[in-house]
Amino acid sequence: MGSKFKKILLIYKISFLFVVTGLIYSCSPSGILATGGGTAMVVAEGDRSLGAVVDDATIKVNVAAKFLNAGNNLFVDINTTVLEGRILLTGLVDNQEVRIDAVRLVWEVEGVKEVINEIEVGNRETIKDYANDLWINTQAKAVAAKTIGLRSMAYNFETIKGKVYVAGITSRPEQLEDLINSLKSIKGVREIVNYVIVKE
Repeated sequence: MGSKFKKILLIYKISFLFVVTGLIYSCSPSGILATGGGTAMVVAEGDRSLGAVVDDATIKVNVAAKFLNAGNNLFVDINTTVLEGRILLTGLVDNQEVRIDAVRLVWEVEGVKEVINEIEVGNRETIKDYANDLWINTQAKAVAAKTIGLRSMAYNFETIKGKVYVAGITSRPEQLEDLINSLKSIKGVREIVNYVIVKE
């Protein structure tokens, strides 16, 4: 992607980081911010405690600060999803060294319990490839809303080269199964990777 596009993406992600920081100190128990690379994720009341949400939001802000300070476009190229101290990393980086460095930086953040590294080495050849992933991600959110209604806000979606990563927490495994099946119908989806935590 061109440097102008990366600058726009950087501004967007920094703006989102400020929103996350503000919400850490002003979130309400009924609709609570948790995570997202370019989108906020609201967790339905009862699935998570307010303390867990605040802890995850704090981890996300601290990881973002590490990525900003590191350079190498880590903040722009890598998306983070944080759920109960588990961090899912997705995105595209130029080489394996950058991928390893990102994981090392995440482990330096207090409160991290697990790192799931789904960062790919490579690049999107054109803006069209990025647009395709963005379109799939938008469709995933729409299909989720149609399939499971408002509870779809408890899930986070990231799409990289047609591979859709789903993260979240649910107490309804049958609903998750319906969601995964519905995502398979989206044109351009190559694979669905499920990182949803199912709680009793």
